[in-house]
Amino acid sequence: MQSARNCAWIGKRKRTKAASREAMKPINTMKTMKSTKTMKSKKTTPKPIYRHKRNQRRLLAPWRRGAAELEGLKAGGELARRLAALEGEPAIYHCVSRVVDRQKLLGAEEREQFVRYMRQYERFCMVRVLTHCVMGNHFHILVEIPEAPEDRGRSWSDEEFLRHISTRYRGGQLAAIAGELGDLRACGDDAAAEAYRDKFFARMWDLPAFMHDLKMRFTGWYNRRHERDGHLWAQRFRSVLVEGGLAARTVAAYIDLNPVRAGMAEDPKDYRWSGYGEAVAGLGRAREGLRLLVFGYEREGGGRKDAAGAGAARWAQVAAAYRRCLYLEGAESERDARKGRRGISRREVAEVLGGKGRLSMAQVLRCRARHFTEGMAIGGEGFVEGVFALARERFGARRRTGARKLRRVESELRTLRSPAKDALSV
Repeated sequence: MQSARNCAWIGKRKRTKAASREAMKPINTMKTMKSTKTMKSKKTTPKPIYRHKRNQRRLLAPWRRGAAELEGLKAGGELARRLAALEGEPAIYHCVSRVVDRQKLLGAEEREQFVRYMRQYERFCMVRVLTHCVMGNHFHILVEIPEAPEDRGRSWSDEEFLRHISTRYRGGQLAAIAGELGDLRACGDDAAAEAYRDKFFARMWDLPAFMHDLKMRFTGWYNRRHERDGHLWAQRFRSVLVEGGLAARTVAAYIDLNPVRAGMAEDPKDYRWSGYGEAVAGLGRAREGLRLLVFGYEREGGGRKDAAGAGAARWAQVAAAYRRCLYLEGAESERDARKGRRGISRREVAEVLGGKGRLSMAQVLRCRARHFTEGMAIGGEGFVEGVFALARERFGARRRTGARKLRRVESELRTLRSPAKDALSV
């Protein structure tokens, strides 16, 4: 009996000591706060994606989703009709990125190097730069992302693969890649060899990969050149999905007129770090981009013209047609002169404000227009409504339609997102 009572007392004492030790442990406030936040987050309804600033910068072509998801959409109904209307549409994006704090760090040498890298990654990433403009503190690129082949390059031989990546890697780097691939093949590990090649293929036919590689490569060069560290660009990049045809030509003209609006050139052809300037100077890839813009994206028989057909157009025809799109002579106001910008005249502004307060597209191209950089998608009403329907989950439940008119602009073009204020400025 005594031993049983002792055992019970010892057990009780152990439990009491254990409870005391537990009570004396410091409270992990961070863990408590984290669990509280988790509980709150479960009760809170998540906000629609479109409200987040980060996601407003980018909308990838929704008709290029995975095969399984697209097959589900083809089952029938309104989404199937929208998808059928967009199939075959080129995935064209207007991309913009600015230097940190908008500092004018890009001089002539830096712009030259940026364009050189851009052309290099254009070939490596298998994309088409239609036009571009590199300014002192930002750049614009209008780029088409071709649809990736179903096998994502797996059908290429090792010789074809190495020949292609030589557009980006040379000398010792290319030799090291070839050696690594050769060793894997020699060991009979074809699965590892294909996985090694897939790391390179993942960076092709892809907009984020193209922009990431280009900006990172240039940042590394710039930091070494100027003996600095840290970020060069203020954010990742903004992009607007652009319909081929009129919308693409309008956005291209807006891009190539940047130096004229900034007072850096009287004529856009005189600015060498732009697509139009390069094309006039005789660069073949720049001319091919403008040829596609002018003749390659028009509708024909319910679909798009074959891009190869645009190559039959002579450069003189292309130059004349594109010149009509962008070269609209504008007068310089006193306010523009003080700010160092080229813009529309006061008389024109007075006439517009005296009427319905809307500008023609010719006048808009002389202004800073946020529709072209923040509109998410731009094109005809059918195109924008189709994009909205296929990307419906990105928008709030209250929104019924996708197409928005361009604020204060007389145009048949529509955007998916209309800037709330300061849409136009000179």
